[in-house]
Amino acid sequence: MTKAAGTMSSLRVLEIIDGTIVDGPGLRTSIYFAGCAHQCPGCHNPLSWDFDGGHIMTVGEIMVRIEENGFGVTFTGGDPLYQIEPLIELASAVKRAGFNLWCYTGFTVEEICSSVSMRRLIPYLDALVDGPFVQSLRDTTLRFRGSSNQRILDKADLTTMLGRIG
Repeated sequence: MTKAAGTMSSLRVLEIIDGTIVDGPGLRTSIYFAGCAHQCPGCHNPLSWDFDGGHIMTVGEIMVRIEENGFGVTFTGGDPLYQIEPLIELASAVKRAGFNLWCYTGFTVEEICSSVSMRRLIPYLDALVDGPFVQSLRDTTLRFRGSSNQRILDKADLTTMLGRIG
């Protein structure tokens, strides 16, 4: 059966955390996706590196959980961008449902904007926290990020970067 015939894409999910306050502003539904090749030394979640970890969930199943919670949404992991095609489908559904959307990634916004596939995610995001965690730059005083090289880019920043690089 094809998507056109009614199926939805699926993603490998480690965990969904309801009502967290550490992955963006306000109460959020944080979706931890499996798989990360960045493997940053000092990563707070090395169990997320396994691309075969977690379990398979459809976009529809994830959306049911998001809508039940009614909170803003955060994509994290692992690195969600390793599942870019179904992630874009999920991001589109999240925005159609009217939710705020943040995404954490070890890729930089410059790398994302330079990638034909990854750049398609940008229009759906309200904020992007970019860059790998760098242990020597760890800073526990920073809000919503672990090291000082990581940036929180809002929608205006992302639109500017996409226009400049793309």
